[in-house]
Amino acid sequence: MKKLGALVAIAGVALLTVASPAAAQAQPPPPAQGPELPAGRPISAGEIQRLFDAYMMIQAQEALKLSEAQYGRFVTRLKALQDTRRRHQQTRNQILADLRRLSNPDSGTSDETLITERLKAFRDEEERGAGELRKAYDALDEALDLRQQARFRLFEERMEQQKIELLMRARQNARAQAQRRGR
Repeated sequence: MKKLGALVAIAGVALLTVASPAAAQAQPPPPAQGPELPAGRPISAGEIQRLFDAYMMIQAQEALKLSEAQYGRFVTRLKALQDTRRRHQQTRNQILADLRRLSNPDSGTSDETLITERLKAFRDEEERGAGELRKAYDALDEALDLRQQARFRLFEERMEQQKIELLMRARQNARAQAQRRGR
């Protein structure tokens, strides 16, 4: 587990030190608000999520004041929580895409049986996902004391805000690069 922690720490430090030379000259660096994006190439949403997950694990140790003994259990359980959340979101998104396609008035088909089936699948996935997330949170909470559990909920909210900000910056950078290429 120490090796995993060290690898995550190294990845996080590497993420935080990667910066675009042009951006560094144009403006002062913003305060540390999440991992920096690699410069010079497009980055997928999945890559951003993986980078952010690694960053979150590193930041959690400090924010929650985890002991060495707690950290290994915590990281394993945090990863399980993140995987559960991601798996549920992917299934949910697929069902929503099916519903969008089936309910599109321009598609010319309106199979109510299929729509009913997908709506039931959506409800079932929401219930299954909520149950799995509760179990993942319960397992994670077992690795933390009461104050750490409370701090984790606050930490998670702060990390979600930072992720949103990071995604917005990535979109702005992509637009700026597209405009520069279009000149």
